[in-house]
Amino acid sequence: MRPSLALVAVALLCWLTGGARAAGVDLTVVLAADVSRSVDDAEFQLQRKGYAAALTDPRVLKAIHGTKSGAIGVCFIEWSGEDDQKIVLPWTEIRDEEDGGGAAAVILKAPRSFTGRTSISAAIDYSMKYFASAAWRAVRRLIDISGDGTSNAGRPITEARDQAVAAGVTINGLAIINDQPNFGYSAHTHPPGGLPNYYRQNVIGGPNAFLIVVKDFNSFADAMANKLAREINVARGAAAGQVASLRHP
Repeated sequence: MRPSLALVAVALLCWLTGGARAAGVDLTVVLAADVSRSVDDAEFQLQRKGYAAALTDPRVLKAIHGTKSGAIGVCFIEWSGEDDQKIVLPWTEIRDEEDGGGAAAVILKAPRSFTGRTSISAAIDYSMKYFASAAWRAVRRLIDISGDGTSNAGRPITEARDQAVAAGVTINGLAIINDQPNFGYSAHTHPPGGLPNYYRQNVIGGPNAFLIVVKDFNSFADAMANKLAREINVARGAAAGQVASLRHP
């Protein structure tokens, strides 16, 4: 009887561990939102609602369903100055509208985290550390930075970006054009050459990195949904490429 029980135990263990692997994700993404003082309360609400809406958007759910795992891992942080980063939504697996709705509710319920300066480099560094707490080993890791201005605190942004890229992480950007910045920080929100060019040169990086320019906070929700769907589709292609390379060395 003992050998039979042992075989049953081994079979059960294989089934359980196989199921755990199947329940992985193709993409882990840190959604990192700028809540510095140039973002007024109305703009903050539009941005926060846009992130929440993206997690249940049909375009995003369709992209998730098209992945091998049928899921993505998401967290949401808010950031401003060098020492100002907060996890609003911890790592959460999104498979369907119910998962997305639950995550959206958490995001919408939380109070605003900060109203300080702007340290994109610290946001990247914080996101990199938080990847270590993810429960999955995804093919693609992504930091999704949204903001309406330049980095004006912390270490040089290009140092943080380059270290993240060297570690295999891609950084994408949402550059929000803010024509009426809070407290009148026009030089911060409209640097020489424009904010989109600043993001392209200093923020985004890594395989298939891209930038979306948001014309104002009112259009943030649609831009965020388009961006997240595109990121998931890119991750799906990366996963397929990895499988192909394993089959054909």
